[in-house]
Amino acid sequence: MARRGHRKLQRVAGNRSLARGLTARAEEFLDWLRVKNYSERTIHCRRVNLSYFIRWSEERGFWQPEEITKPILERYQQWLAHKRKRDGNQLHSRTQYGRVVPIKMLFKWLTRQNHILYNPASELEMPRYAHRLPRNVFTAREAETVLMQPDVKHPLGLRDRAILETFYSTGIRRIELIALAVSDVDRERGTIMIREGKGKKDRIIPIGERALAWIGKYLDEVRPGLLRSPYEQTLFLTHWGESITASNISSSMARYIEAAQIGKKGSCHIFRHTMATLMLEGGADIRYIQAMLGHANLSTTEVYTHVSIQKLKLIHSQTHPAANLNSESEASASAELRHDRPSEFTEEQRRERAAILAKMRAAGAHVRIEKETSFRS
Repeated sequence: MARRGHRKLQRVAGNRSLARGLTARAEEFLDWLRVKNYSERTIHCRRVNLSYFIRWSEERGFWQPEEITKPILERYQQWLAHKRKRDGNQLHSRTQYGRVVPIKMLFKWLTRQNHILYNPASELEMPRYAHRLPRNVFTAREAETVLMQPDVKHPLGLRDRAILETFYSTGIRRIELIALAVSDVDRERGTIMIREGKGKKDRIIPIGERALAWIGKYLDEVRPGLLRSPYEQTLFLTHWGESITASNISSSMARYIEAAQIGKKGSCHIFRHTMATLMLEGGADIRYIQAMLGHANLSTTEVYTHVSIQKLKLIHSQTHPAANLNSESEASASAELRHDRPSEFTEEQRRERAAILAKMRAAGAHVRIEKETSFRS
């Protein structure tokens, strides 16, 4: 019997009766990926996306790899672009991209193995996808509010607090946290070992003292009660004594975020964005953040330079002409704020504008002091 929460080995969806059909060749291709030491997670994703394409092809009468041409692949791309999800929305551009990549890899492999004479996907143009910023990032206060949500008097609540602290302190991926073993946590050195993270790469990263304290409390008070086998090495366990599944941990984290009532939604990955953004705003070099997150390319990490707005706001307030109240234009603008048609504003609006003006004056005085200090020095 397979362990609860573990993914069973699946096959590519399609017609298996044809020895050299699309389905059979796709299975051979996936076996080749396994030989080349691709992770099972990557192979699973390739299998799912190839199954979409093979079902689409067989529904239109294309069963053999040699029957697939570039125009057919382009028709599939058009179909993806117009496909609607259950909620009525189109497939995200990243999803479309992810469904086409395995097809290009499959036909490249088929050509190299001399199963087909030419590669119909060699000149296929990939769909462009937008490089979007993270939708939500916690402030330090919001993160602390979320961390306070688990009921630490309950064993699983204490476990979840340790999980939240680990996410917040390290920014590791969900799949990396699930795979953590007890021996991967070095409490003496204050580090954790990520084994075979994305791209099957190991890395050692620091973890904060507070997160270590909660992990230690979980190890001492909760994990022994969850343990079912003395040979189980996984750090965070379910009440069955097994590894937590990805969907399980995502739903739990999402519930805590919703319970915090901070007006933001998210799950495990929002802590990754938050950790990187807060470290960058705190003055960390982006290359150290790259090492923490395990990014192969610095360009992937650079998205957080756009998310981190605090330093940009500081520079803006120190350099933009409207940041202080010395110039004539600023004086006239502030006069308009004070006197322009006061009868149209309520008393509450007047107090709010007065507060804004006070902040503007304080910011202007602060900038003037800094400038005078730097000039004298």
